[in-house]
Amino acid sequence: MAISLSEKRKKMIRSIEMDLVKICKDIREDIFRCIGSIGVGHIGGSLSIVEILATLYFKEMNIDPKNPKMEGRDRLVVSKGHAGPAVYAALANRGYFDKELLLTLNKGGTCLPSHCDMNRTVGIDMTTGSLGQGLSCAVGVALGSKIKDDGAYIYAIIGDGESQEGQIWEAAMFAAAKKLHNLIVFTDNNGMQIDGNVCDVNGLEPVADKWRSFNWNVYEIDGHNPDEISDAVNKAKAQKEKPTMIVARTVKGKGVSFVEAKGYGCHNIPLSEEDVAKAIEEIRR
Repeated sequence: MAISLSEKRKKMIRSIEMDLVKICKDIREDIFRCIGSIGVGHIGGSLSIVEILATLYFKEMNIDPKNPKMEGRDRLVVSKGHAGPAVYAALANRGYFDKELLLTLNKGGTCLPSHCDMNRTVGIDMTTGSLGQGLSCAVGVALGSKIKDDGAYIYAIIGDGESQEGQIWEAAMFAAAKKLHNLIVFTDNNGMQIDGNVCDVNGLEPVADKWRSFNWNVYEIDGHNPDEISDAVNKAKAQKEKPTMIVARTVKGKGVSFVEAKGYGCHNIPLSEEDVAKAIEEIRR
């Protein structure tokens, strides 16, 4: 008896769920190799979104690495563009390009610049890096997708420090006004930014209530739990009236103790060969 496509997809998802822990470890290792290849980089905010990236790219998003420009595909806009190394590691593990390219990060002639560039890197859906602007781009893409009625979901990841930008809230207001139910956004709520704790620089809490007040559908989750991430995404897809904000509680530098211990100081740090080896040893445990 032939197996239906839905049954095949269910089997594939069950297999992916079993593999997500390993996938996250692989992505973390490759982030360290990537940044270690140049000796310095944005490690903290890259490590904090690994589970979100793994769950989206390997389980939730309708994408095809062999056809990266596929019509009607889901898209991801990583507005916190300094997390580019995490995105590159996820794309490489998903099969968009060879892992050896990760070792060219930010070097002359590379297709992997420090911040994501859709014109240089296969699999990148939107150029980002100027904080606050990526969400507006995602809103525009979601509006276009809704008008086209292509069935795509548009995902975005923003930072909590980035959320101090006024443009974030302009985009939030517009998305709600246009009822962009196909827009699903994560806040990487790790409580830290480049030069301090978010609460000390310009406090964001109560972040979930802020988004609710802008007429968004809101969920609060553990951002390092793939099951909670997937559950929130599927709840978001089940409603057809509002854009969704998933406030993900995360840890800056998650997964490597000596990076986590630096607090907001791990935003951008030098990494020696010894640091990379030590980190990979800890990740593999």
